[in-house]
Amino acid sequence: MDDLKKAIKEVLVDGKLLCARAFAVAGKMGVDPIEVGRVATEQSIKISHCQLGLFGYPKGERPVEKMRGQVTDELREAVSSRLVDGQLPCAVAWQIAADLKVAKMLVSATAEELHIRIRACQLGCFK
Repeated sequence: MDDLKKAIKEVLVDGKLLCARAFAVAGKMGVDPIEVGRVATEQSIKISHCQLGLFGYPKGERPVEKMRGQVTDELREAVSSRLVDGQLPCAVAWQIAADLKVAKMLVSATAEELHIRIRACQLGCFK
């Protein structure tokens, strides 16, 4: 546990843990990302720069909005067909991005366009 705390603290940017760095720490330490999120929360470390563009950006900055013009019918179908209880789990959004070889934020923009809520953050930031 102390090794994980140390690994997290080593990658902080302005006292915050960027989502991508949290996943890198999880990989390096051989733990699930949710464990990194849990330890960060216990240490009162905020997670920022969500890779789906959902939270943790400077006030007023919404990078996901820049992707809206790139939403395709293929993405709409992929997102719509993979819902769980009417919502899109974070891990599923990531998988769609990998399967279609598109940016994660583009999947998020598609969900937003379809008025679909993304849930179950892999770092535990939201349910």
